[in-house]
Amino acid sequence: MNLIRKPGWAIPEREATPEDVFFGRRRFLLGAAGALAGGLTGVWGAGAAPSKEAEDKTLGLYPAKRNPAFTLDRPLTEEKVAAAFNNFYEFGGSKTISWLAQRLKTRPWQVKVGGLVRKPKTYGIDGLIRSMPLEERLSRFRCVEAWAMAVPWTGFPFAALIKAVEPKDEARYVKLTTFFDRTVALGQIWPTYPWPYVEALTIQEAMNELALLATGIYGKPLPKQHGAPLRLITPWKYGFKSIKSIVSIEFTRERPVSFWEKAQGTEYGFWANVNPAFDHPRWSQRTERMLGTNEQRPTLLFNGYGKWVASMYPDTKDRKFFM
Repeated sequence: MNLIRKPGWAIPEREATPEDVFFGRRRFLLGAAGALAGGLTGVWGAGAAPSKEAEDKTLGLYPAKRNPAFTLDRPLTEEKVAAAFNNFYEFGGSKTISWLAQRLKTRPWQVKVGGLVRKPKTYGIDGLIRSMPLEERLSRFRCVEAWAMAVPWTGFPFAALIKAVEPKDEARYVKLTTFFDRTVALGQIWPTYPWPYVEALTIQEAMNELALLATGIYGKPLPKQHGAPLRLITPWKYGFKSIKSIVSIEFTRERPVSFWEKAQGTEYGFWANVNPAFDHPRWSQRTERMLGTNEQRPTLLFNGYGKWVASMYPDTKDRKFFM
């Protein structure tokens, strides 16, 4: 029988012990030292210095025009707070991994779009961003760990990319994959989890007007700890669905098994829609804690976006649509 280690990030902070960090600080530092000293091969090559990062050619597109259809019922989270509290397990199990994420080189960067489509294409990230209709949206963001923030994302509707590649009739799901490079993301050395990170949506979900491929935040390009240069935002779902640093988008007939579903499917399922009535197995989801203020707010069904998405899930009493 395969024994799966419980991920430390799933533990509420109020119950954390000195060993709450997923990797453990000592193990993480040893892994980082081993990766550097051992000369693991990768994009830099053994013993090679990292190459200079190419220029981001989309800087002039920010800030993008705000879409007035997306408003908030709460103040924006301070930029510095959102930038310093991040889940990005490729770089470690702590929330304070922003400095480690700076190892990631986001230029040049390619996104391969293929599978069951009529017009497969590999995009350079700058060309992709420039070809799409960028806009800013004020958005609630809810983590399964019961913390939340309110931020201004910049990006383009997922539907715009889907229409460009023309999915075939038999395509039912969209599988997204993040980068895999153990010389950069030392967390990927840890063998317990099924790297690389994979997420998936139904075609209907991906085509929904709320589904956003984000390229920026707070009127600027995405910082690396937020998932630069391209991440998914599905604001009616728990944040672990919002895959970061995407390199592949594949259209499939069969439903993909996502990263957390494969690692710990009894707690983190495919649907992951926000619902205060369905608790996590180890804590309540009835309230959420706002980053920066620690204000406790009631959790909203579908994170408050029901008018956009509820029709996709006809039986809101069915647990399968939430975890």
